[in-house]
Amino acid sequence: MKDFVLYCKSYSRDLLRLKRLLDSINKFNVDRLPFYISTPKTDQALLIEVLGQEGYTWVADEDIVTANPKASFEKYRAMPGGLSQQIVKSEFWRLGLSENYLCLDSDSLFIRDFHQSDFLSVDGVPYTVLHQNKELFQIASNRGQDKVERDLRAEADRVQKLFGRVGPNFYCAPAPFIWSAKVWQSLDTQFLQPQGMSIWDLITPEHPETLIYGETLLKFHAIPLIAIEPLFRIYHYDWQYFLMRRLGETEAKVAKHYMGIIYQSAWESELNFGASQKSLSSRLLKRLKRFGRYLQSYL
Repeated sequence: MKDFVLYCKSYSRDLLRLKRLLDSINKFNVDRLPFYISTPKTDQALLIEVLGQEGYTWVADEDIVTANPKASFEKYRAMPGGLSQQIVKSEFWRLGLSENYLCLDSDSLFIRDFHQSDFLSVDGVPYTVLHQNKELFQIASNRGQDKVERDLRAEADRVQKLFGRVGPNFYCAPAPFIWSAKVWQSLDTQFLQPQGMSIWDLITPEHPETLIYGETLLKFHAIPLIAIEPLFRIYHYDWQYFLMRRLGETEAKVAKHYMGIIYQSAWESELNFGASQKSLSSRLLKRLKRFGRYLQSYL
């Protein structure tokens, strides 16, 4: 079993972004940390067509699901992909490939060299992204986007309540996430099994995996908590991206403090990857709306 690996759960519609991520890993992965990619079995052929077969090891989502003896394969098949992917990512540890892993999203890319020491202490303890989201909340408040903070705080409150913790909200997002198999195992043995549950019962749209990981660590202390700030710069919204650009933010400047960038696929696809699939009128309307938000960032 390895100390640390990189892992990305993907699927057919995200393979162009995944190719971009793979290219960045090949360029900046100084310690040559192993990179694992999982997709549904039906997507393997297309994955190879787009990415080739070098620079990663493929595993099937179905093999991750069945690695949990308490998992319901029928529930996996019936669950919406956006939700089941959260659980598949959280269950990667069950394959026994590594003690810890960096869980990446396909819309991520590295922008500078990185090493194993960026993720593990000299004693082999994985760092934990843990913060209070104050920067995002302040930017959203400045732009009159109060719903951002309201929704994220409500989400954090719900997960805290599951674990009986009272105190400030903490967030382990954004991606990528440094996850320990010991933390996920403690969730299984000390929280889920005593209640006759599996992780397929716990993770829901109201209870996301990122908050569950953080609350599990705070509850059961499976590893020492060494908190760090987010590893990647993320642009959650197009208005945030345009605002930061107006303030002079560039990829070169971001690389001073972050090892990567995430352009949230929900809005980036309208500019790049998904544009060809939309009607001309739809694309023009979305671009006009985005241009309006861009102009608002100057007001």
